[in-house]
Formats: sequence, structure tokens, C-alpha cells
Amino acid sequence: MSMDWVLDNRDRIIELAVSHVWLTLVPTVLGLLLALPLGWWAHRSKRGYSMIVGTAGLLYTIPSLALFILLPSFIGTKILDPINIVIALTIYTIALLVRVVADGLASVPYETVSAAEAMGYRKWQSLLMVELPVAVPVIAAGLRVAVVSNVSIVTMAALLGISQLGTLFTQGFQLRLYAPMITGIVLCVILALIFDALIIWLDTLATPWREKTVTT
Repeated sequence: MSMDWVLDNRDRIIELAVSHVWLTLVPTVLGLLLALPLGWWAHRSKRGYSMIVGTAGLLYTIPSLALFILLPSFIGTKILDPINIVIALTIYTIALLVRVVADGLASVPYETVSAAEAMGYRKWQSLLMVELPVAVPVIAAGLRVAVVSNVSIVTMAALLGISQLGTLFTQGFQLRLYAPMITGIVLCVILALIFDALIIWLDTLATPWREKTVTT
């Protein structure tokens, strides 16, 4: 009876879900904050674009489980320290978003940047007040992919004994019970949908002019 198992273990499930949310959101936010200057650099540096974007892309090819295991030997943490997961997923988020940020800034019309310069905006003011806001839809689209990917990758940490929703998969496998595994899958899907909807909402909130453009 899967529902009976869920009710009997609801406190533990909530604890694992909270841990999963933390392990997903923190590296996603950190990755975005680090990808913004790197993406800007790639956008500004025509010669360096390929190198910066290519190097970032290569980071995503590192197998997640291998990265989780190797990180402690580089940063001096313990194998069961959640910080390893945060750092690894931050790296993956950067790998996904550097190109997105660069391409988002490149999508800003030249006339828009020129108008900002004509109004007396300095380069950093133009970036923060004009270019980044216009690039928000492109960046948000990439961020949606990154956060959903992170929800999935976090579950791999269960193989190292780090508690989150992936723990339900290993528990179900060990006990030969379907209820924990199904519960873990369903909750991961729900979290991914919630995060995706949250980014869409923030995108809409940050670009109110798009709604006005559509309605006129």
C-alpha cells in the first residue's frame, strides 16, 4: 500500500524534499551569478568567445558521480559533505549558462544599446539597466533547463549517502519496495515543475513590457 507508506514516512519525506530543494536552488543561483560575468566577457571578447564558451561547455561533460567523488580530494571536504554537491552543480550550471548569457546579450538590438549610450549611460549602466533586462527571456529559458537538470542530477548524491529525494530510490531498491521509488520520482517531477513555473513567473515579472507589446 504505497499511500500507507507515504503517510507513515511523511516527516522523513518532507525532510528529504527540503534538502533536495536546498541542494538544487543554491547551486543554481550561484551558477547564474558566476555565469553572468563570464557570459558578458564572452560576449564582449569576440576572439575569446569560443574559448570561454567552449571551456564552460566541456565542464558539463564531466560525469556527475565522478565529480562528486573527486571534489573532496581537491577542496579538502569529506565525501559526505553536501558542499561537494553544491560546488559540482554550480559548475554544471555555469557550464550551461555561460553560452546562454553571451547569446542573450548578443540578442539585444544594436539600436537599443546605441540609444542607451546616446542617453549618457555608462557601459556598466547600459549592461545592468538595458542589456541584461532585454536579455532576460533568453537567460530565463536557459535557466529553466539548468534548474530542471539540477533537480535530476542531485538524486545521484544518494549513491554517496547524502540525504535528498534520491535517497528514496536507494531505499526502495534495498528494501525491494516500489513505494519509496515512486514517491521520489513523483516529488522530483513536482519540484521540477514548480521551479520551472517560478522562473517563468520571474521572467514575466522582470519583463512587463513584453505583455504590453503582445496586447497592443
